[in-house]
Amino acid sequence: MAILPILTAPDPRLKAKAARVATVDDRIRTLMADMLETMYKAPGIGLAAPQVGVGERVIVMDTGKTEEDRNPLRMANPEIVWASDEDNTYEEGCLSVPEHYGNVVRPKEVKVRYLDQDGAAREIHADGLLATVVQHEMDHLDGILFIDHLSSLKRNMILRKLLKTKREAEAE
Repeated sequence: MAILPILTAPDPRLKAKAARVATVDDRIRTLMADMLETMYKAPGIGLAAPQVGVGERVIVMDTGKTEEDRNPLRMANPEIVWASDEDNTYEEGCLSVPEHYGNVVRPKEVKVRYLDQDGAAREIHADGLLATVVQHEMDHLDGILFIDHLSSLKRNMILRKLLKTKREAEAE
């Protein structure tokens, strides 16, 4: 397993739509394992392949609070097949938008169909935090960042700060 570099906004690769995975093979299983290791080290609770520069529809997540609570989910080609009418608001952050947070409104519950690490078709009913995380990560597959759900004023302010931080890091 390997720790992968995480792209940060405004990297244009984060805005690209990811391609469907043809088959869940050893390469995809290795990607999923590397993504989980990267996510745990960061630390985070979700990671999408585009965030590590891979333009494929693969996400991983784990909402366990401690190492003993870990219950990682690995998904290829996830798609929402049902969403509740009731919404939840969570203050979201993102490993690709470091040190910035914002309230995002999303459906409280979703059903997601996906392929697991063995290529088997699965469906999960997620609510609460897990529903938010899976929707957040799936947004990445379509080139959407959580800041795209914020007002243009707040989004532009965050992007300017990220660009400034990136320029300062490159100047060092």
